[in-house]
Amino acid sequence: MPLQDRDIDRIAELARLRLSDAERDAMLKQINAFFTIVERMRAVDTRGVEPLAHPLSALREQPLPLRDDVARQPTLRDAVLAGAPAARDGLFLVPRVVE
Repeated sequence: MPLQDRDIDRIAELARLRLSDAERDAMLKQINAFFTIVERMRAVDTRGVEPLAHPLSALREQPLPLRDDVARQPTLRDAVLAGAPAARDGLFLVPRVVE
């Protein structure tokens, strides 16, 4: 069932978007085209089709490029703190908000 103008208006309202009439018409067209594709995909009978872990695994044996699951400490602290307005001893410094 295709969406109507009022549906796009409601979506825009929930997303806090202001759409012109031209933008609303374009959005309506794009979303309805997407739903048409989804309905065509849902109509395909996929019973008995094995799921693929990789698109090429239908053609040949395809190993998954997985890394070892090793627990480690992230090293992003210095990079993150470098962009902070103020930091000391590995912590962000923020203005006091409670007296």
